[in-house]
Amino acid sequence: MHRPSAVRVAGAAFVAATATAAVVMAPLPAAFATPSTSVVISEAYGGGGNSGATLKNDFVELANRSTTAYPLDGYSVQYLPASPSAGSLWQVTPLTGALAPGGGYLVGEGAGSGGTTALPTADAAGNIAMAAAGGTVALVRSTTALTCKTAADCAGDPNIVDLVGYGTAAVREGTAAPAASNTTSVSRTASLADTDDNSADFTAGTPTPTNSAGETANGGGDGPGGPTAPGAFRIHDIQGTTRVSPLKNQNVVGVPGIVTAVRTTGSKGYWIQDPTPDTDPATSEGLFVYTGSTAPTVAVGDSVLVSGKVTEYYPGTGTQSVTELGSPVSTTLSAGNPLPAAVVLNDSTVPDTYTPTAGGGSIDDLPLEPGVYSQDFYESLEGMRASVQDARVTGATNSYGEMFVTAKPHERPTRRGGTLYGAYDQQNTGRIEIVAADGSTPTLNVGDELSGTTTGPVDYASFGGYLLAPSAATTGKAVDNGLKQEVTRKQKGKELALATYNVENLDPTDGADKFTRLAKGIVTNLSSPDIVTLEEIQDDNGATDDGTVSAEETLTRFTAAIKAAGGPAYSWRYINPVDGQDGGEPGGNIRQVFLFNPKRVSLVDRASAGDPSTTAVSVVKDKRKHETRLSASPGRIDPTSAAWANSRKPLVGEFRFQGDTVFVIANHFNSKGGDDPMHGRFQEPTRSSETQRKLQAQEENAFVDSLLAADPKARIVALGDLNDYEFSDAVKTLTDNGDVLTDLINTLPVRERYSYVFDGNSQTLDHILTSPAITDYDYDVVHINAEFADQASDHDPQVVRIDVNDCGWKAYRPGHGKGH
Repeated sequence: MHRPSAVRVAGAAFVAATATAAVVMAPLPAAFATPSTSVVISEAYGGGGNSGATLKNDFVELANRSTTAYPLDGYSVQYLPASPSAGSLWQVTPLTGALAPGGGYLVGEGAGSGGTTALPTADAAGNIAMAAAGGTVALVRSTTALTCKTAADCAGDPNIVDLVGYGTAAVREGTAAPAASNTTSVSRTASLADTDDNSADFTAGTPTPTNSAGETANGGGDGPGGPTAPGAFRIHDIQGTTRVSPLKNQNVVGVPGIVTAVRTTGSKGYWIQDPTPDTDPATSEGLFVYTGSTAPTVAVGDSVLVSGKVTEYYPGTGTQSVTELGSPVSTTLSAGNPLPAAVVLNDSTVPDTYTPTAGGGSIDDLPLEPGVYSQDFYESLEGMRASVQDARVTGATNSYGEMFVTAKPHERPTRRGGTLYGAYDQQNTGRIEIVAADGSTPTLNVGDELSGTTTGPVDYASFGGYLLAPSAATTGKAVDNGLKQEVTRKQKGKELALATYNVENLDPTDGADKFTRLAKGIVTNLSSPDIVTLEEIQDDNGATDDGTVSAEETLTRFTAAIKAAGGPAYSWRYINPVDGQDGGEPGGNIRQVFLFNPKRVSLVDRASAGDPSTTAVSVVKDKRKHETRLSASPGRIDPTSAAWANSRKPLVGEFRFQGDTVFVIANHFNSKGGDDPMHGRFQEPTRSSETQRKLQAQEENAFVDSLLAADPKARIVALGDLNDYEFSDAVKTLTDNGDVLTDLINTLPVRERYSYVFDGNSQTLDHILTSPAITDYDYDVVHINAEFADQASDHDPQVVRIDVNDCGWKAYRPGHGKGH
């Protein structure tokens, strides 16, 4: 995925060839296929690498006029010379993937010996040597070469989706498009209209190859030599009143603006802003000029006129887009000009309602209402200078130089300085990302502060949505407010301490420092619990995918690190996953593990009647002994059920502590991968991954019910990374709305209900849940990772201390128990 401080994602490579010339012949009858309402050929260029050409390669560009993705697997782009002979054959370049709604798709073709500029990374690669002046290009619903060689025959081929003949092409729709050259292409008009008359739909002009990521040829550089007088369009004309530019894919000339910031790392470019805005609050006056791998030649304060192609760059799946100007050519009129005043972001300017909705559909075309929705407000400022004052950090600086702050200091603060996410309708509109344009974002933790004024243009990234991109000179002063790791108390002699800790893909390939720090977390911060359920323990060679599933080396090294840190000599139990069946990092075979202190607690080892990886654990009621036990310990809950497909199976163990039995369920539900981002273009976001988590919750709830049916006084602790919130349907299903299991996070004060920080939101993904018989407990989320820039894991662990001997059958009372 693209991050503002990183190079944009690259795709397939392409192959070189040489271009040929066309032969003139008398025109033949026109082809009249059904005009395409979805995918069309938007541009064709055959002069790549020829004498005088700038681009090294020929190319064909496609565009999707529809509002839905268009699959291209099994399709092809094909080329026929302008004057086909009896021996002429259509040349074929196969396509793959899909064309996003409103998006483009670049097919790189043959290269000549000339040219200085490479195409942007092509979405599909071919080696067809297209002629510069004339030829025929077809988009075909097949990879089999066409056989038609006249306009009439091709018009009758149902596999042809769209076709353009340019120059003297015999095969074309209506009249051929204009002739192109070594320095010009033919491109469809900005509206992408398809009238089935190539001459009406296409014009000749400067080639503007753009791939699906919105990248242009080396960003087009930042070349000088543009006009010296403003053209027809201002920035607000380009930005328009919706998220997508009304001038998308159109070339604009001489757009005036003041350079307000320059990005010199990753995807390079600069922002310009019109110092004389219009009166419409919905139209932004700022714009990003994308120069790609070429360093910008302009400076902050320059007054410039910029020409280029208007594009919409979607940095990730389901994200909103960034309106950009690619292939720029600029003219600097003057230097040292004052910058436009920054819009202040605070409680009074940023609306409290997060985003408009479109019934789960795209909000791209909805008119912006910046006075109503915060996401519309930020979009109306896209590319413009904005500022925050004395901003509190709500998401620590990460390895990409990104952090989150809040422009609303009183918006749902946590006890330690974050911003709490406590419901789907509490999206925290004051959060905004900070990514310094020069890569110099300070390293800060949650609760620290950027004091003074932090100013930069408003941008958008796939990780976190809207952001400010200040330069180092305008970044507020970093203030360390001294956030410390928490340390929980030691359990008392009669208390059974159980903890859960996601150790983030731990395996022997990790450095000693990670093992040491995680071990310190167990020993010092968690005070050596009696039982620890670990999530994301990988196999003995980590991400190497060679069939290894054992985690003995991983756990031997980890428990040794715990012992070295002063902790107990933990024993462990786990069940190997079937290779490649439990999700997580490919080859890693993550699983849950029981660590337990054998001097304090014992696990009842009971072998499974079948393969423990695939045999379901069940509840056994032994009436003769008046006891309830598991059929296997440890065992897995219904591991062959579709609910656990490509996901971790819960690990169940039967433990004995001071003469009493405690059933422990270690969890790691499926991830949120594939869900629409909260800040994305589809509103309300589709949380598709929750469907599987709800099925998993139903499975585990049924297992807990079977335990309680056999013994209503059964002491059950279910804990781990559920990958969902305490208010989600999945967690409510697992707990049966609190009637079967108590989610202990809900017993804490509201400001303390979190164990994870994402996009500046403090939230709960990890949980400890207890059965009704457990009434005397002390519960604690121990904050040692999620709020810090320097993390041993991205999750905070949790611990509950239970007085097992005092547990008894009592009706569930919300909030009962000591809590912490």
